[in-house]
Amino acid sequence: MSKKSPFKNYLEILSESAKILNLSSSILEKLQEPQNIHQYEIEISNGKKFNAYRVQFNNARGPYKGGIRFHPEADIQEVKALAALMAIKCAVVNIPLGGGKGGIQCNPKELNADEIQEISRAWVQKMAPFIGPRQDIPAPDVYTTPQIMGYMLDEYEKIKGKSLSGVITGKPLELGGSLGRGTATAQGGVYILLDYIARIGKNPEDLTVAIQGFGNAGYHAANILHSHGFKIVAVSDSKGALYSKNGLDPQLVHSKKLEKGSLKNIYCEGEVCDSEKLMSDGVKVITNEELLECECDILIPAALDGVITDENAENIKASIILELANGPLTPEADDIFEKNNVIVIPDVLANAGGVTVSYFELVQNIQNFYWKEEEVQSRLKEIMLGAFSDILNFSTQKKITLRKSAFVLAVERIVKAMELRGRI
Repeated sequence: MSKKSPFKNYLEILSESAKILNLSSSILEKLQEPQNIHQYEIEISNGKKFNAYRVQFNNARGPYKGGIRFHPEADIQEVKALAALMAIKCAVVNIPLGGGKGGIQCNPKELNADEIQEISRAWVQKMAPFIGPRQDIPAPDVYTTPQIMGYMLDEYEKIKGKSLSGVITGKPLELGGSLGRGTATAQGGVYILLDYIARIGKNPEDLTVAIQGFGNAGYHAANILHSHGFKIVAVSDSKGALYSKNGLDPQLVHSKKLEKGSLKNIYCEGEVCDSEKLMSDGVKVITNEELLECECDILIPAALDGVITDENAENIKASIILELANGPLTPEADDIFEKNNVIVIPDVLANAGGVTVSYFELVQNIQNFYWKEEEVQSRLKEIMLGAFSDILNFSTQKKITLRKSAFVLAVERIVKAMELRGRI
């Protein structure tokens, strides 16, 4: 079965939401396509050329908001889907922002530091007329960093001839970034998970967790959950995964990964693994695919989209799935989990902590007044738990999944804003 594009998956669940809300076909059409697509070819000094995008999906609820990814597969269809989901995500957590997304089709692993800086500045040179603190606010995404945001901020301010730190979020603290931004995606998801297991009468100490992806979101989620008493039984990166029924210490694993270059290299050189060390540590080297199907109570996909499909969903043993990645489940997998009573906390809610703290950063930049980390965390928790309560209550009332509930509430909020503006 061929993999559907992320944008087709978005259209599918949008259509379901429209039916629940009894939206007209003309309103549905306005939610199916972005308001603006800015697409250019950029060239850097050594002659290398790259496709660059900014998709502005919907700004009925506020300025467009969304990250910029540097990735070989960051084509226009993927960026369109991510921009649409950002509009949904901001509406889910009820912050006054719309949805956008940017990308440069490149492999940053094949580029040096100077090329990365040149590409970053070249993107801003093309997109400067279309972005701004009250227009469209980019942020980091896959393979982009606070440092890259620093380059982009500097280039934008050169073009505009004034300080406008709110044009970009996810910046270094020294350039107006917010405390708590680095852990926000993971922390927001953890707030919801803790609330949910309390509602069903479970204790963290009795639950096991497997996390696919050990980047920013996955590592911080593992670390925070471990501190709450959860047993982290499996973690992975792009090269492979580690499993231990006795539990892993995320900080120790992370430090060893930094030293060895990958999780698998902690125990293996090439395909040859140290069986004695594996046995003494009580660890198995497994694949990313095996991690998804391992024995655990909670599965957290925190890496790529489309990793859980109708081909492996029946084999997944977790009873709770927390989506920290964007789009890790296909609609077909969702249907299987609904049938099997597996709870899926959807990405548009679970990983919305990142955009929520990006919103806090924008507010702080505009006010030129910065909050302590305790205030950031307190405000983040309030927004995440408020959104979760709304979605859970609506899900129970309508007897629909959390994902459908989140989408319906978000679409309803976007449509209301469009009506109030006279767009529909």
